[in-house]
Amino acid sequence: MTHTYATESEAPARADIDRWPAALVLEFGTGWCGYCQAAQPLIEQAFAAYPQVDHLKIEDGSGRALGRSFRVKLWPTLVFLRDGQEVARLVRPAGVQEIARALGQIA
Repeated sequence: MTHTYATESEAPARADIDRWPAALVLEFGTGWCGYCQAAQPLIEQAFAAYPQVDHLKIEDGSGRALGRSFRVKLWPTLVFLRDGQEVARLVRPAGVQEIARALGQIA
């Protein structure tokens, strides 16, 4: 799994996310965020059991449209979607189990 976040110009539009035809997790954060860096091993471990779930890492920041459209306030924020609809959300996840539970809701 890459630790690189898609920039605003690389990220899909909200309309594309809303039409996403499968299970998807949006991970909002930045490469320099300590909380984001600390969460990466947990996220990687949880995702290992769910290879069928799409995972997009989106670089967030002040005024970034996609993050604002999902009301992101803290990093990392994981938004779990199924067919474009939000099913679960985790902010600064602290354990593999809580990430895996949310993944199980959309897989």
